[in-house]
Amino acid sequence: MQKTLLLSGASGLVGSALITALDPQTHRVLQLVRHPVHGESEHVSWSPGAHAIEREKLDGLSAVVHLAGEPIAAKRWNPEQKARIRDSRVEGTRLLAEALAAAQNKPEVLVCASAIGWYGDRGSETLTESSDPGEGFLAEVTRDWEKAADPAREAGIRVVHLRLGVVLSPDGGALAKMLLPFRVGLGGPLGDGRNFMSWVALPDVVSIIKEALANSQMNGAYNVTAPHPVNSREFAKTLGKVLHRPAVIPLPAPAIRIGLGEMGETLLLHSAKVLPERLTGEVGYDFQYPELYPALEALL
Repeated sequence: MQKTLLLSGASGLVGSALITALDPQTHRVLQLVRHPVHGESEHVSWSPGAHAIEREKLDGLSAVVHLAGEPIAAKRWNPEQKARIRDSRVEGTRLLAEALAAAQNKPEVLVCASAIGWYGDRGSETLTESSDPGEGFLAEVTRDWEKAADPAREAGIRVVHLRLGVVLSPDGGALAKMLLPFRVGLGGPLGDGRNFMSWVALPDVVSIIKEALANSQMNGAYNVTAPHPVNSREFAKTLGKVLHRPAVIPLPAPAIRIGLGEMGETLLLHSAKVLPERLTGEVGYDFQYPELYPALEALL
């Protein structure tokens, strides 16, 4: 029997990969979009800023995967950009959760993107889902983002929050931006190189989303990070080895702070050593790419 899945963020790195991975014989995908194509029945229109959504199309959905949000690395963070980042996640999730809660025939599950920004800047501390929340802008946004799904949870919908680490793919995100400088021999660690990067390969992200949709026992927050995080120095060394290029030119912390401001400080210099304890323990998920070198070798 074909299931109907509503997907937000379908044009993004993870969303487009998920669509490719879903069997059209078993899943009909409706895309939640701001600007629908006229007459296109496979789209559901919404406008979080106007608190508007085509509620009549939400009745009878099997599942919802919510990935939409303003890109956090698109530009420097001024007050307006930070408001866009927060509102796109918090208000968008709240609107969707409230609309799903009000549907006569509710979906079984809502899978929401979240982020390891929840933990803040924690140095070399080992972090799991049972760790305390962190401090700072992204930590606050992520806490509010997850809480915004409460209306769906309270209506009996199973809600899964996937706290994504740095998603690795040559097609977009952090890795795509690194490739050019590394390929011309200008790559290297960020800052002092000791800050941890909790990464995950895109194929694992897609597989974990599919697991969250199918596994009725999954509920609450899960760290979507490979079991072996590395620091910035080790990441640079490994990427250089895969590309057969030197990777010894550091990007100094002062240059990052001057060039990119708070956004650069948070995304490039903060450290979070995050482990997927619930996925590997409770769920028994077997990562396709648990180690960085084989992951980069396969992806590149």
